[in-house]
Amino acid sequence: MIELETGTSPQFAVIWLHGLGADGSDFEPIVPYLGLDPSVPIRFVFPNAPQIPVTCNGGFVMPAWYDIITLAPDSREIDEAGLAVSSASIRQLIAREAARGIPAQQVFLAGFSQGGAVAYLTGLTHSEPLAGIMALSTYMPSPLQVAHAATPASRDTPLFIAHGTQDAVVSLALGEIARDTVAQLGCEFEWHTYPMGHEVCLPEIQAIGAWINAQTSSRQTS
Repeated sequence: MIELETGTSPQFAVIWLHGLGADGSDFEPIVPYLGLDPSVPIRFVFPNAPQIPVTCNGGFVMPAWYDIITLAPDSREIDEAGLAVSSASIRQLIAREAARGIPAQQVFLAGFSQGGAVAYLTGLTHSEPLAGIMALSTYMPSPLQVAHAATPASRDTPLFIAHGTQDAVVSLALGEIARDTVAQLGCEFEWHTYPMGHEVCLPEIQAIGAWINAQTSSRQTS
């Protein structure tokens, strides 16, 4: 796990989950490009997924938050028990931040692709509202399950949802289904699309930073 702090005595934390086959170092380099308010110190936590066999990749062992049985742009069959285990591990990281002085209401969850699926499940079913969820090029493996398990606190957790219009790994349609589920839950969210594939781009990174600045500012003045 990698940790990075933008200043002393962080007031907020961002737990950022990488995608399939990557690791915690994947998104660390983007922090300087977010354009964050220097007066609001933030701790970034980049955990590593466990090394497990991934069925859709021929059983090859790689970093994965859960096993994916079948992989297609418009559908997923996954190990839901594995997803639940990873979600529980992220809850432990949220609790760890609370023990270090940053309560859940000041913790953001961010996730790309498979990591975003974990962020969706964890954030929308958490017992307390979070500072926000950033769901990037991702999906909900079981939207009905998430909707059924969503807590009242989730309505007070804002979301930043972004997707590439040319994504051939996680289709835009899957991203839209997740977005629509969030809307049905009554959550506040922003929806962004970018002319890109399964990746992130600089305008998206800058928009994420502006959104984080807006959320941290509102919590400091409320």
